[in-house]
Amino acid sequence: MRVLIIGASGYLGTAISERLAERGHEIVELTRPTSAGSGRGNERRVGDMTDPASLTAAVTPDIDAVINLAGPTGDAAADAAAITALTEPLRGTGRAFVYTSGVWVLGATGAGTADERTPVNPLPIVGYRPDIERQVLAAAADGVRATVIRPGIVHGRGGGIPALLVSLAAKHGAPRFVGDESVRWPMVHVDDLADLFALVVEKADPGTLWHGVTETAVPVTDLAAAAGRAVGLTAAPESWPLEQAGAELGRLFADALALDQSVAGQAARDTLGWTPERPGAVADIQDGSYR
Repeated sequence: MRVLIIGASGYLGTAISERLAERGHEIVELTRPTSAGSGRGNERRVGDMTDPASLTAAVTPDIDAVINLAGPTGDAAADAAAITALTEPLRGTGRAFVYTSGVWVLGATGAGTADERTPVNPLPIVGYRPDIERQVLAAAADGVRATVIRPGIVHGRGGGIPALLVSLAAKHGAPRFVGDESVRWPMVHVDDLADLFALVVEKADPGTLWHGVTETAVPVTDLAAAAGRAVGLTAAPESWPLEQAGAELGRLFADALALDQSVAGQAARDTLGWTPERPGAVADIQDGSYR
């Protein structure tokens, strides 16, 4: 398959591009006019998420699948227009379109564990993303093999939000987490997540939604302690008051870091044969790629 990836040079895009190439697929990168792309020798096409015509032009008949890893622009109308532009050339063809969302659309999950059937209750930072999810999945009725993946908090390769925990520990001389010590994060290794994207691109049914989660609910205190040990600190993790964290990180992002969630990712294992095998988040942060 020839797979057009929006965001191929990013943290997640790099892992997905590598995995798809290993499985024999050809990567085509969609980059902004000012970007040099990943530098991995892939074909490069130019487009902008705020320029619908450039997006439609990039999805030529030789493209078998599109993976959208671009984050929200903050403009709901612009993001909806981008989805329309990317999926229009795919209508009636059965070609694949994969949209990347995230578990923050679920909001706080309470005492239970959320799965793909759980109603959404998005945080303000991702407030209109469920509307985009619905728009994507509706394209399945028009002959697009449209799917949505909601990753958990991604770790691995020294990147993602866990890198912030490591940076905070080093900066403040003690492990830190935002908000309450009862907070839990659903986690996934970036390379396991790349495996899931490959499976979804290759064989997921149209109109399906998948949670990319390997660890349902990891205590944030455990993650912060691991981040401290990664930089040689053995002190107990300390809570960073939400108001202070918001002043430094932005209040919407700080609220997301303080979100308590338990999210299951079993459906992809049962249906697609996803078999995550990389280290868990605590081990990876403490002894792996973040040291």
